[in-house]
Amino acid sequence: MAAAVKAPRKPRLAVFKFSSCDGCQLSLLDLEDELLTLTSEVEVAYFLEASTNPKGGPYDVALVEGSIASQGDAARIAQIRRRSRHLVAIGACATAGGIQALRNFGDLEDFASGVYPRPQQLKVLATSTPISEHVKVDFELQGCPVDRHQLLEVVVALLHKRRAVVPTHSVCIECKLRGNECVVVADGMPCMGPITRSGCGAICPAYGRGCYGCFGPSETFNAPSLADRWKHLGDRRLDVVQRLRNVNAWAPKMREESLRQESGK
Repeated sequence: MAAAVKAPRKPRLAVFKFSSCDGCQLSLLDLEDELLTLTSEVEVAYFLEASTNPKGGPYDVALVEGSIASQGDAARIAQIRRRSRHLVAIGACATAGGIQALRNFGDLEDFASGVYPRPQQLKVLATSTPISEHVKVDFELQGCPVDRHQLLEVVVALLHKRRAVVPTHSVCIECKLRGNECVVVADGMPCMGPITRSGCGAICPAYGRGCYGCFGPSETFNAPSLADRWKHLGDRRLDVVQRLRNVNAWAPKMREESLRQESGK
């Protein structure tokens, strides 16, 4: 009697969380119909947001949400890297330190003493940093939160050993595609769109608000020119440093320009 043919092993997918709000993990769950197809093609081996039955590595693709904010985080991400064939940092926290990276520009002790009754009990690092500052990252997907379809594209591309096709142009292109009236030109409103990577569908400008830079710096990043434009907006001018130090404050381009603006150079 012939031996039964063993089915090939499905690729193993893992999703991990560090210092973050869970929003990027929820973007994966928001795929709904596409998620059903994905889970038929892969084994979801570790995803505490969706399953109470985690399995150990190795993993073919590991998605990592959140920044490294403690010694425990630093040790854990090193372990995950060793167990993962491909590691993808997803979201502003994992790629740029997140909103919590604002502490990198100040004094942690001052912040902690103003919030916690016993700040000496905190076991955290003085900085909140992206995954890439601690381990090798195979792909970074920006966004706060990430776009669910871009996330699916990255996972599928890695599984099929091809290059992920993710747009790198600015939000201004999305505004034009959507037919939005430019809030800078029409209303003299500060907007991060010209220097921010696309991915949100230009939601804020579509509702008459300037872009907040949620998807991080675009490839055509020219913040000095944009900042000069803001300084001529009169009473409606926003603090340039404050706008640069949003959820992507520790992204190198955002960080360097905010420090330059702060120094007045």
